[in-house]
Amino acid sequence: MTAPLPDSPRMQMWFDFASPYSYLAIERIDTLARTANVQVDLRPFLLGPIFQAQGWNDTPFRLFPGKGAYMMRDIARLADKYGVVYNRPRLFPRLSVLPARIGLLGQDEPWGRDFCLAVFRANFQHDLDIQAEDVVHGLLNQLSLDADALIARAKSEAAKEALRRQVDRARDLGVFGAPTFFVGGEMFWGNDRLEDALEWAQR
Repeated sequence: MTAPLPDSPRMQMWFDFASPYSYLAIERIDTLARTANVQVDLRPFLLGPIFQAQGWNDTPFRLFPGKGAYMMRDIARLADKYGVVYNRPRLFPRLSVLPARIGLLGQDEPWGRDFCLAVFRANFQHDLDIQAEDVVHGLLNQLSLDADALIARAKSEAAKEALRRQVDRARDLGVFGAPTFFVGGEMFWGNDRLEDALEWAQR
């Protein structure tokens, strides 16, 4: 299957590496986007600061136990429907600041998509601590990237500030959950709106 043409419609996918619904969406998005001839720009960010700004000191999965239990079952059921490998992490949600900084460094680079997918699979397939430097180092090595250099850049003040700006941008756009898709100024929230976003981009 061919990749979208350079002048094809574009959309953004905003996601948090700790989000299982973002994992389901990123596992599906390449095939669907190629079929729709839509280019997808990945935009990693952190949901935590946005939740805090809403007055939540924890993830909705834990703040609302009944809803959290339902969502966990929903994720497993959807993974089975899509044929996506999913193993519920022992620790949920996991911190993901380090991979988010590296994902931001690579969001417009050729390796960025492969790195993001590798992080999601480490978390939701292999139950690895994606915040651990040795885990991230291993993922970068597997992609034949300069792990030491990228991790050093991710620890810099510039990278920290870039991620803060990314979160601010998400907030300014009105993002309140993940994944969120944007086609121009049109927002679509949730894995179950992926197809709708792609259809909108084709208009």
